[in-house]
Amino acid sequence: QVQLVESGGGLVQAGDSLRLSCTASGRTISDYLMGWFRQAPGKEREFVAFITWNSNRNYADSVKGRFVISRDNARNTVYLQVNSLKPEDTAVYYCAARRLNILTMRWDDYDYWGQGTQVTVSS
Repeated sequence: QVQLVESGGGLVQAGDSLRLSCTASGRTISDYLMGWFRQAPGKEREFVAFITWNSNRNYADSVKGRFVISRDNARNTVYLQVNSLKPEDTAVYYCAARRLNILTMRWDDYDYWGQGTQVTVSS
């Protein structure tokens, strides 16, 4: 069993940056596919980025060039650096882990989820 805890969200202005963290406990996540998703009020949960065990990355078009996903296996932690934030980035950001390292952007393919961290961007 894996427990995920996100942190780093907050209220920021457009153009600002944040670093979101997702720390895992229970077992190592070094061999897991790790993803970030977000959900805005009244909208479906959407893919943001994932990173494979060997640090291959994929991003949603809406965040490409602004967000960077990374992982520190020694700390059992995944990060999402969010730059040049826009009001439309406002959402709860969730970290997720998938046991099988088969690449997927579907939220329902992931096995473990954190509780989320709120990011609010004012204009």
